[in-house]
Amino acid sequence: MIDEFAKDNLHGRLRRDRKALLWKLDGLSEYDARRPLTATGTNLLGLVKHVATVEARYFGEVFDRPSPEPLCRWQDSDGSDQWATEDETREQIIGFYRRTWEHSDATINELPLDAPGHVQWWPEPYTNTNLFAVMVHVLGESVRHAGHADILREGLDGRTGLRAEHETRIDEEARAAHCAKIEQAARTAAPIKAWNS
Repeated sequence: MIDEFAKDNLHGRLRRDRKALLWKLDGLSEYDARRPLTATGTNLLGLVKHVATVEARYFGEVFDRPSPEPLCRWQDSDGSDQWATEDETREQIIGFYRRTWEHSDATINELPLDAPGHVQWWPEPYTNTNLFAVMVHVLGESVRHAGHADILREGLDGRTGLRAEHETRIDEEARAAHCAKIEQAARTAAPIKAWNS
């Protein structure tokens, strides 16, 4: 009984965070969806592509249920799963993510939580694992990258939140006052000579 509760709970949260990640692309131009927004090149469409690849590997290869999507061997991964090339469309990447959901969901639905899996890219003695551990791991990856996407989107146009139906209109004046209060607290707490150097 507890296994089904745990599995349903983890799966439900994974589904929620998948949708949140995709929502971060809504209304963005092609350029804003693709352009590097950090010094390391992190970008919104690349986050979607990366999380899709992570899910495809963990709920596919790990349980000997290879993804129907073409993936390079994990040993050959070169970071190209973290950005969209000029030849890849937003629709292709989103489609890849949605098809990966279907494959991942089938793995989750068909296997018990203690189903054995093998993660060949994890160090020993952790390579042998089970569905529960993989679900927790993938959920952690999804939450982490959805959080990255939330911050990146906020930097682009101020939009934040987990779901469209919970988004509130941006009050620029209130937001500026809130940030000014936090800035003042930071300056007050910091040593005076740090600001003079």
